[in-house]
Amino acid sequence: MPDPASPTRFRWLWWLLAYASLALGLIGIVVPGLPTVPFVLLSAFAAARGSQRLYRWLLAHRHFGPIIRDWQTHGAISRRSKWLATTMMSVCAVIMFLTAPKVWMAATGTSIMAIVATWLWLRPEPPR
Repeated sequence: MPDPASPTRFRWLWWLLAYASLALGLIGIVVPGLPTVPFVLLSAFAAARGSQRLYRWLLAHRHFGPIIRDWQTHGAISRRSKWLATTMMSVCAVIMFLTAPKVWMAATGTSIMAIVATWLWLRPEPPR
């Protein structure tokens, strides 16, 4: 009798999470404030458990593949990705302060982004 908690039992949930995360990551490419890299990493994590085809595609992708491999191998994020994320978060913070109905709303979002940026810059960079 198969183990009730076996990965194949929930394979369709992993598959759904993988594709939903990838969709959000792709949307994040064009929507400021919606991150791309965390959703792509989550997609790879879920795809490894629910869709080997998607997982292989992500690893072979010319943009996503290196990011995923660096994260899996070293827990690392490239300096270019760090600068891009920090710049986008800064732009979003300015937009929030210009458009938020209350200053505390913009300050809350900006504080969260500052925490994320700090964590991001504390991650190692991949070896050359």
